[in-house]
Amino acid sequence: MSTILVTGGTGTLGRPLVERLRAGGHEVRVLSRSSREYPVDLLTGAGLEAALAGVEAVVHCASSPKGGDEKAAGHLIRAARAAGVGHLVYISIVGVDEVPLPYYRAKHRVERMIEESGLGWTVLRTTQFHDLVLGYFEAVAKLPVLLVPGGVRDQPIAVEEVADRLAGLAVAAPAGRVADMGGPEVLDMAAAARAYLKAAGRRRPVLGVRLPGKTFAAFRRGGHLTPAHAVGRGTFTEFLARRTGAAA
Repeated sequence: MSTILVTGGTGTLGRPLVERLRAGGHEVRVLSRSSREYPVDLLTGAGLEAALAGVEAVVHCASSPKGGDEKAAGHLIRAARAAGVGHLVYISIVGVDEVPLPYYRAKHRVERMIEESGLGWTVLRTTQFHDLVLGYFEAVAKLPVLLVPGGVRDQPIAVEEVADRLAGLAVAAPAGRVADMGGPEVLDMAAAARAYLKAAGRRRPVLGVRLPGKTFAAFRRGGHLTPAHAVGRGTFTEFLARRTGAAA
């Protein structure tokens, strides 16, 4: 069995990924600044040398829309090369090369850094997780009107399915850029919002607002969608039913 390091191993994707890898009999090191065994700060690189000793593969899930992804990736790549890591797996987002959102652009630059790192590498792009779409609706539903970006669709996917795919990639040979992974259906955001309200037992009018700028123009064009790779199985409606049932 392999020794695998997971950055962002306590996050939405990292937790189910770590569970799957450990269930497969692998030794998994979860990076965290507060970890007793492997305290690591990716933004400074502190602790990486010890954490990477003897590691065969790294799955890089740590990411933040607040910035710092490129700096963290640089430290991780340099330390992985020094440690002789054979495989670096990176989770990215469908549309990072199409949608000019600053966070997407940073993710795309990290992809390029990994491709040029000299390490064996695999990059998987997926569409947005169900959890992210739900979080958006829960936040905006606090207002009297639930506002959604007009003309924008989404293709949400179950995070558990992404964790399954990543776990398989982590223990396989480096594969470069693999096929994108999208949810099973492309949904109009207004329709998804109404599905959320119904599942949550809430009443709000849903209003689509056409937002200006190149970023939302790219979203309206579907730059973040991959209908040709709609390989996900769990639908957003099924996800909502499970969540609301658990809450009840």
